Amino acid sequence: MGVISTVLGFSGFGFGFSAGIVIGYFLFIYVQPTDVKDVKVRPLVEYDSKSLEGILPEIPLWVKNPDYDRIDWLNRFLELMWPYLNKAICRTAQDIAKPIIAENTAKYKIDSVEFETLTLGSLPPTFQGMKAYVTEEQELMMEPSLKWAANPNITVVVKAYGLKATIQIVDLQVFASPRITLKPLVPTFPCFAKILVSLMEKPHVDFGLKLLGADVMAIPGLYRFVQETIKKQVASMYLWPKTLEVPIMDPSKASKRPVGILLVKVVRAQNLRKKDLLGKSDPYVKLKMSDNKLPSKKTTVKRSNLNPEWNEEFKFVVTDPENQALEVNVFDWEQVGKHEKMGMNMIPLRELPPEETKVTTLNLLKTMDPNDVQNEKSRGELTLELTYKPFKEEDMEKEDTEGADVIEKAPDGTPAGGGLLNVIVHEAQDLEGKHHTNPYAKIIFKGEEKKTKVIKKNRDPRWEDEFEFVCEEPPVNDKLHVEVLSKAGKKGLIHGKETLGYIDISLADVISNKRINEKYHLIDSKNGQIQIELQWRTS
Repeated sequence: MGVISTVLGFSGFGFGFSAGIVIGYFLFIYVQPTDVKDVKVRPLVEYDSKSLEGILPEIPLWVKNPDYDRIDWLNRFLELMWPYLNKAICRTAQDIAKPIIAENTAKYKIDSVEFETLTLGSLPPTFQGMKAYVTEEQELMMEPSLKWAANPNITVVVKAYGLKATIQIVDLQVFASPRITLKPLVPTFPCFAKILVSLMEKPHVDFGLKLLGADVMAIPGLYRFVQETIKKQVASMYLWPKTLEVPIMDPSKASKRPVGILLVKVVRAQNLRKKDLLGKSDPYVKLKMSDNKLPSKKTTVKRSNLNPEWNEEFKFVVTDPENQALEVNVFDWEQVGKHEKMGMNMIPLRELPPEETKVTTLNLLKTMDPNDVQNEKSRGELTLELTYKPFKEEDMEKEDTEGADVIEKAPDGTPAGGGLLNVIVHEAQDLEGKHHTNPYAKIIFKGEEKKTKVIKKNRDPRWEDEFEFVCEEPPVNDKLHVEVLSKAGKKGLIHGKETLGYIDISLADVISNKRINEKYHLIDSKNGQIQIELQWRTS
């Protein structure tokens, strides 16, 4: 019976197993569940932004948002340069941290704080896209989207009270959207004076923190506390409109902007050497600021006089009082032929005390070479009165403030004296000439005329030309006439220059606000516009 029961048992198992497979197969093929529906295939264009983010959470910003540009070239650059950038950034961080550590170790009675290891790892940050803004200011504004999943190894050793503690930061993740502004743009390399950085939203910062080898962030509640603390601290310091300012160079020196006015009075000359064979010389004085491309200014000619008196006054715009000098040359006027130089000298502006009139008598020299023996011979003397009037600090600070959109009023107590009207012709748009479009701008103020460069065959020219007008008093009731013209080409005999439009700008707002930067619609032009920046600086 035992053998028979065993055989029947195996037979039953085999039959049941085979029957189960056959029945299961037919059920799987012919029986469909009622809760499963056919999959609907939809193109991505039919999904809204939220649905797309749910389907593709890591989709780049340049795909989701057309305002962002794709910058794979920058990511590739960072990938190749990261081994060198890593070392440079770590070295700079150590140099910045050293004085801070030295100050706090003595304060909290800590023996030492040292970096045992400092590396940002092998993974560079990745930019998901970048947005660039076009403004009417002299600046470049960018908003990159930064994601950085790093593998740093930062180990700090702290020694105090005979004890030693090791703190290690690992597995760093940073997601941020900073706004980077380069301003003001200047014609001196690297072409911007400051870097301004601010955060457009609270950043996401995640990292591992080990103390004596143990993961501190694993303590319940500590992780969330640290996350919120970092977000609040960073936001309080750098969340827009607050900024981190990194100076690159002095803006006034980089852009060669005017910082003051030099008043020069040519009083007299004495004991000039005779240059003419027959009769006395006919002297006059030429004055020029060094590092300035503007033409020299001249006195009148004094006929047949070796001890002339002029008492003539001149004004010069100063851009760099530490390095500029006033160049003085005395010439003998000739009706025919070249005017002969009678002597020369120069006065460094750094020797002039601000707001004080200095009377100086210069010995005229043959050359400015101190070792030239010809300078030992007397060539006469020239007496000058010099007054250097720097612009007020309030005016200089206003131009460099971040709130360029909010124009501040002039400070109380500003004297109603003279000053400098600074005109910057930035660009024009949608210009259209009848026969040609080779635009340039002509600026007329109180009879004084100045012109920008000519840009050929361009309906949207960009000049960035700057002009200065020295004023005896604030031009509150005056207007600035700006006219855009087109210079005739080679066929100028057939079609001469054309007027593309003009505008008359009242200067009352400039005097009260110190600075305006606006676009003006050109009169007698269909769609033409011109952008002009005006600044008023008092002395």
